[in-house]
Amino acid sequence: MAELPQIHSVHASQRGRASHQAPKRSGKPAPLAFFNWPFLLVIALLVGFGLLVCWSAVYGDEKYSFTRQLAGVGVGVVLMVLLWHFDYRRLANMTTALLVINVVLILSPHLPVIGVEAKGAQSWINIGMQVQPGEFAKVTVVLFAASLLARYQGTLDDWREYCKALGMLLIPFACIMTQPDLGTGLVYLAISAVIMVMAGAKGRYLLITVVAGIAAIAAVFALDELLKYQQSDGTWEYRLLKNYQRSRLLVFLNPEGDLSGDGYNLAQAKIAIGSGGLFGKGLLNATQSTHGFLPEAPTDFIFCVLAEEMGFAGVVVLIALYGALIAICLSIARGADDLFGMLIVMGVIGMWLFQILENIGMDVGLMPITGIPLPFVSYGSSFMVVNFALIGLIGSVWSHRSTQGRKAA
Repeated sequence: MAELPQIHSVHASQRGRASHQAPKRSGKPAPLAFFNWPFLLVIALLVGFGLLVCWSAVYGDEKYSFTRQLAGVGVGVVLMVLLWHFDYRRLANMTTALLVINVVLILSPHLPVIGVEAKGAQSWINIGMQVQPGEFAKVTVVLFAASLLARYQGTLDDWREYCKALGMLLIPFACIMTQPDLGTGLVYLAISAVIMVMAGAKGRYLLITVVAGIAAIAAVFALDELLKYQQSDGTWEYRLLKNYQRSRLLVFLNPEGDLSGDGYNLAQAKIAIGSGGLFGKGLLNATQSTHGFLPEAPTDFIFCVLAEEMGFAGVVVLIALYGALIAICLSIARGADDLFGMLIVMGVIGMWLFQILENIGMDVGLMPITGIPLPFVSYGSSFMVVNFALIGLIGSVWSHRSTQGRKAA
């Protein structure tokens, strides 16, 4: 990889002008000023609300353990505090190391001893307990993309440099698709896209990339039709995309065409959301999930459980908490001292927004069904730990800003 210039610490109002160094900090912040208390309050309210919905969704279902979810919160809080104190700027020039960590994490499920296959994907490893490395790689993808693109100091207008950066950003996506895990791969792309936009990539280059991506998706479907083969039981098998992946994407275009498969799941999701009315049926009264009509209710379709039990009022509370979370994160990004810190925060915002819009959108039929969880609400201890780790990174950007950055925020 060609040597790129080192990242310069530049204040938010001067990003892209490497000659202006970040102002010196006037000592360590007071203990109470070290933490962003409105930020932590919103997180506490969101996590508490999410745990309430999750508890109701998993109640009485032996397949899920609410204690494990609470353990994920506990581990996540410890990791959040550690990362909040850690100086994120120490990672600014570790682009290559972060890329290597990404590749190792994402490809580790393919190792013969620890790799575990579940639900048609090689996405898990067994190290005394089963974990999903691709989930934890979301943290390193944010750091890698921010480190890589911060090196361009806010201006990415050279076509060759753009292509080189794009190629490197696609490496984690290519690795996750070997499992294959399309949902997590889309999250990686969302993180990279937001960071690339905020890093100053030319609009023309971004538009060409989007068009090329759409063309690539169409080409995959067309090639799969040519390469498909018939199995002994008479069903057709595709080589590039799994049958369930194709079904999930195609049912978005024609939800009434497969009411016995993924179309059925979408129909039940809409019934659950609509039946909640204004104030819902009450906790533990979500008939669609408790009677087995709604598959994977605590994970993929947790929003449907919320809407059925708490109604439109509960949905408004959740959206308001998400709105407050994003607003505070944007303020922290604005007050960051350097481009690297700003890109970290914006990458996390991009990830959360994509997951929120995709999860809620797929439940109401506005987005394809991809199995992407809802931040701080969906069941999954690893998912919870990752979200807390990302909070810790945002907190690190907040706590290590200069006096000028504090005024900007």
